[in-house]
Amino acid sequence: MTYPRTAILSDLHGNVPALEVALRDAREQGVQRYVCLGDVVGYGAEPRQCLARVMELIQPDPEAGIVAGLCLMGNHEDALLFHAADFNPKARAAIEWTREEIGRDPERADAFWEFLGGLHSAERDERAMFAHGSPRDPVREYILPRDGQDHEKMQANFAAMDRPLCFIGHSHVPCIYTDDGRVRRPKDHGASIRIASLQSAKTIVNVGSVGQPRDDDPRLSYVLFDGDVVTFQRLEYDHQAAAEAIRAVPELPDFLADRLSQGR
Repeated sequence: MTYPRTAILSDLHGNVPALEVALRDAREQGVQRYVCLGDVVGYGAEPRQCLARVMELIQPDPEAGIVAGLCLMGNHEDALLFHAADFNPKARAAIEWTREEIGRDPERADAFWEFLGGLHSAERDERAMFAHGSPRDPVREYILPRDGQDHEKMQANFAAMDRPLCFIGHSHVPCIYTDDGRVRRPKDHGASIRIASLQSAKTIVNVGSVGQPRDDDPRLSYVLFDGDVVTFQRLEYDHQAAAEAIRAVPELPDFLADRLSQGR
């Protein structure tokens, strides 16, 4: 079987307007599998809706040509299940509200908690490894573009990889890191790179964020992967609608709404 055309999304953060735009684009691109790198919840105003959507997406649908996908444990899922002691006050407030919000759907709450409790911190297939944070610390470690100059940190992460390629999220900044020390910052919609052309033994690809971009670009970010070529999708969405939904929840700080229009 050939490698399924895969949409790799991360850091949805309860942002339904962004998620629906990403999924519409993925369908138009002929995607056959969905991979979510975690942080489905946190920050945004619609965590239940995002959870329900992801739970559907990773189920196989032979009639639609969709194979089984996967979803990982992000640090926000981990905080939801255990504790958010290391979160800043704004993020902690959002997690506390999210925990209560899940319970407001009594018919699905048990299914949501069962799904969250069954998430793994890392997964892999024949071509790639998948983690939320980093290869060596899949849930919590950030890899940012400036870390490309931290030889010790990057080499420790490349050494932790059991595949030549690892997809990550968590920092919300799209980026490609190779084990020869190069760092690439894709900026354009449709920017593509053939993994074999990188001439490196190992590559880490940060897919960016669907629900809360932080590279000074408010467009959502996700990637397409066909087993060889990685393509970055940058798409406009109604960030004003997502912001208004956050502002309508008294427990969520307005800062979480304001940042969406700024891509920060």
